[in-house]
Amino acid sequence: MKFKPATGILLFTLFFASVSGQEANKKETIKIATSSQCEMCKTRIETAMAYEKGVVKSNLDLETKILTVTYKTGKTTPEQIRKAISMVGYDADDVPADPKAYSELSPCCKKPEDPEHTNH
Repeated sequence: MKFKPATGILLFTLFFASVSGQEANKKETIKIATSSQCEMCKTRIETAMAYEKGVVKSNLDLETKILTVTYKTGKTTPEQIRKAISMVGYDADDVPADPKAYSELSPCCKKPEDPEHTNH
């Protein structure tokens, strides 16, 4: 069977799109240390992750303050995920909380060393 040049280009394009699509759907899981304090923090962070492009699922363990995130590698990166957590007002590993977002947190969500911190 002989292929026309246009057919070869089409087959190459379809193959490349298939391989690229598989890479975009590859999933990885990371664990991120956060500065979360309470159930409200858990809700805020997990809700933010639900809207983050490429994040498949997330779960914050309040006891350890560790956020486990499963994401599509072709859609986002660990750095982007940490930045998104920061923009909600929480530390994410070595990425500090965005100061403006942190200032808007409820007193119970602030770090214990912060004078504004209160327990429920």
